[in-house]
Amino acid sequence: MNSTSRSIRLPVGGMHCAACSTRIEKVVGAMPGVEQIVVNLATEEMDLRFNPQDAPLDTILEQVRELGFSVEAPTEQSVLELKIGGMHCAACSSRIERVTGRIEGVTEASVNLGAESGRFVFDPALVSQRALRQAIHDAGFTTSIPQKERAGDEEERINARLAEKKKVVLWSMAFALPLLVLSMGHMWGMPLPHWLDPMHAPGAFALAQLLLTLPVVWSGRSFYLIGFPALARRAPNMDSLVAVGTGAALVYSLWNTVEIWLGVDAQARAMDLYYESAAVLIAMISLGKFFEARSVSRTTGAVRALMALAPDTATLVDGENERKIPVEEIEPGDLLRIRPGERLPVDGEVAEGQSHVDESMLTGEPLPVRRGPGGRVYGGTLNTTGAFVMRASLVGEDTMLARIVRLVRDAQGSKAPIASLADTISYYFVPVVMVLALVSGLAWYFFSDEPFVFALRIAISVLVIACPCAMGLATPTSIMVGTGRGAQLGVLIKSGRALQRAGELGTLVFDKTGTLTVGKPVLSEVWVDPAAGIDKESLLRLSASIEAQSEHPLARAVVLAVQGPLPKASDFLSVPGQGVTAVVEGRAVAIGNERLMQAENLNLEEAKAVRERMEENGATVVHVAVDGRLAGLLAVSDQLRPEAKGALQRLRDLGMEIVLLTGDSERSAQAVARQLGIGRVIAGVLPDRKAEVIIDLQKEGRAVGMVGDGINDAPALARADLGVAMGGGMDVALESGDVVLMREDLTGVLTALSLSRAVMRNIRQNLFWAFAFNTIGLPVAAGLLHIFGGPTMSPMLAGTAMAMSSVLVVSNALRLRFFISPHT
Repeated sequence: MNSTSRSIRLPVGGMHCAACSTRIEKVVGAMPGVEQIVVNLATEEMDLRFNPQDAPLDTILEQVRELGFSVEAPTEQSVLELKIGGMHCAACSSRIERVTGRIEGVTEASVNLGAESGRFVFDPALVSQRALRQAIHDAGFTTSIPQKERAGDEEERINARLAEKKKVVLWSMAFALPLLVLSMGHMWGMPLPHWLDPMHAPGAFALAQLLLTLPVVWSGRSFYLIGFPALARRAPNMDSLVAVGTGAALVYSLWNTVEIWLGVDAQARAMDLYYESAAVLIAMISLGKFFEARSVSRTTGAVRALMALAPDTATLVDGENERKIPVEEIEPGDLLRIRPGERLPVDGEVAEGQSHVDESMLTGEPLPVRRGPGGRVYGGTLNTTGAFVMRASLVGEDTMLARIVRLVRDAQGSKAPIASLADTISYYFVPVVMVLALVSGLAWYFFSDEPFVFALRIAISVLVIACPCAMGLATPTSIMVGTGRGAQLGVLIKSGRALQRAGELGTLVFDKTGTLTVGKPVLSEVWVDPAAGIDKESLLRLSASIEAQSEHPLARAVVLAVQGPLPKASDFLSVPGQGVTAVVEGRAVAIGNERLMQAENLNLEEAKAVRERMEENGATVVHVAVDGRLAGLLAVSDQLRPEAKGALQRLRDLGMEIVLLTGDSERSAQAVARQLGIGRVIAGVLPDRKAEVIIDLQKEGRAVGMVGDGINDAPALARADLGVAMGGGMDVALESGDVVLMREDLTGVLTALSLSRAVMRNIRQNLFWAFAFNTIGLPVAAGLLHIFGGPTMSPMLAGTAMAMSSVLVVSNALRLRFFISPHT
């Protein structure tokens, strides 16, 4: 990606079917400077990556608007909305504007006296919200933050939209059903009053139908207000199909109504009205859209549930005083009191006290974990027992919960490669259907004995049965539900691409330390060369003095094995992939693997037998050289994860080839492989070469996944077809892998693979039904069965079937909400 590129996500309004989203992608994606665009119909969002020098954002947004959709540019700076008390006149509001306007970093200060509110645009890097509010307080006024939008507000907004759609449905049905009885009742043996009977009062019969149709048309006016302009822009969508189909039926019926009132063959014309087709069609499609919207709203339930975990307020400890403040006001370094039963507002560490914290919302681990002074804690988790004081470190959008919500939303807004076929078809689908409807109608009119009204009915049926919505929703709804369910299970899947790739893997490569093992190595054995002139305690003390300056897990094991103060090491030098050297108490000490010893030209033959025995027991051997001579060997062992053997066996049962990739020696790696039943081992690989090994495995023709701890495995995770990062180094893991396991448990790999396969199976089912519906429905609507003496499809039935196809697809996707891994 170009270093000058910019990525942004924007809401897009006015999309109604897959043809809309695909058209935006095609047109905007063809603009010079636009590197990537993904439009998600289900979330009504656009992910855009572009070069601002070649394609200014304003130009891109203007192009989207010209296509008939709404989109707004993002704000670059932070905006603070405040309720301000104590103002009495214009002088007060002007004073606040002048005071805040002089603060460095404030670019806009606008105070509304009548609304007792203020809007301040500022650079958060130069001034904080608290400083702004303090300046207003110092000027003699009070401030408060209006309630910000939360998960509950989003729920209300969704419910409001659903209520509006429900209102349209009820209004349509209230007039469409009586119209259906009026127009079709006499065919079902239901007598009509003499003054409404088409044989005796054709004018009243037609007028009554018209009066019942007009409220339905008004309630469904959005089909015409959106469909016809889209058609005029040569970008027809689903609404265009409905508008043209019902519009043709309405115009034809209106013409017949005029002729009835003019006395032109009134009885015959009265039996040739199609008001009920248009009205019932609008009512049924509105009903389908309501069910579809209600189902789609449930796909974001996991994100709303995560958002609801963040509390609204926190208890700020200010010296001897404590006071409640909104979560938005918390700043890094603040001390916060957390009482039993409260959810933590932000990320930080325990400063005083201890408790057990339920972190299941992050890790899926049901048992609370103990957290004492210095322990890391995360916003949204639940304090269960004791009270403690925490020091805030990450606030706002930087908290782990906010990052997870953002990650899940990004994943839900992404597309899987499998969606490209549906998108391509949807783009051309609507204009092709309009041509097909015209051809079908003309063919029946000119090449059969059927009357014009029959040909019109065929054309309308073709128009309304062809719905690209089901194709457009088939993939994104499954991804939205699947990634949301994964987050609830402690498995974060970053994109639709990762979801699809996880289901295609043939080879899984595992790092050893911290992945197959618990990542807490201990010193298990010390061997000292009798000829080295050094005892065991001295060897350990010299080693620990150097290792204290290293961050390697093996180094920590050596340091923990020594009690008491350590001498100071000087001239410390780290040799990547080999070890470290330094001077301790005037003695030159080198600690590392066999390669470091060989670089120091040391003789290792005398220790060969001991080293091999240690490695055959599964230990990692650390060589210690003092004053240019091998002085001893340290065996560091790391316990295997208790679930590792069973998890790997289940992966093999799924058809996976398991590979162990480690920097340890061949003998040590083979010892671990034997315990876990791993048949293929690649040992002695430096961290910077692990990515090359992944490339070599990919050349064998199978999709390769890499499972690591996300720290020194980052290059290999990035190179693999799918990178799975264990959550031990949680901050690093969130950035490293395509899939992040929030719990340090290898069964999470099984959950991720099983979930991905379930989602891909669900997507294929959705695509099958979406394509099958149109493949079967279009020929039937075009009158194929009637050629062989069979029935035709009425426009009302076609509209109902079209509406229900989208509901079927979304309902199928919602089944993923109840996914449970069969391997856990």
